[in-house]
Amino acid sequence: METGGKMKKGAGGRRGGGPKKKPVSRSVKAGLQFPVGRIGRFLKKGRYAQRVGTGAPVYLAAVLEYLAAEVLELAGNAARDNKKNRIIPRHVLLAVRNDEELGKLLAGVTIAHGGVLPNINPVLLPKKQEKAGKEPTKSPSKATKSPKKA
Repeated sequence: METGGKMKKGAGGRRGGGPKKKPVSRSVKAGLQFPVGRIGRFLKKGRYAQRVGTGAPVYLAAVLEYLAAEVLELAGNAARDNKKNRIIPRHVLLAVRNDEELGKLLAGVTIAHGGVLPNINPVLLPKKQEKAGKEPTKSPSKATKSPKKA
């Protein structure tokens, strides 16, 4: 080996202990908010497969982040419609059930403290009158019955 002032192979290109580069997370590299490293760890620990590729946690983090952003945006709109500043489970339920694709994805899911969508069967609603000038037939019969009781 040559020892004429050349550095060894394992030195990593740093002579004299220069400034160390700050580590950059895989989430930052991928431009994501969700933790790529943690998702990768969960994929390995969960034993879903013998081996986990390097792109799998990045892809999964991106998909989860997209779904979370979609639900939060719709829930925020539902909260604003109800004149509230805070998203509560009711707003999440309204957001999910009123969106066709999210409703299909979460069809079998129960959201705690979410309630149900406001819905009245049309059969139960009172019948509309045909003419505006025509008085209802029930009110005169009630008027005739009440003096008899007195």
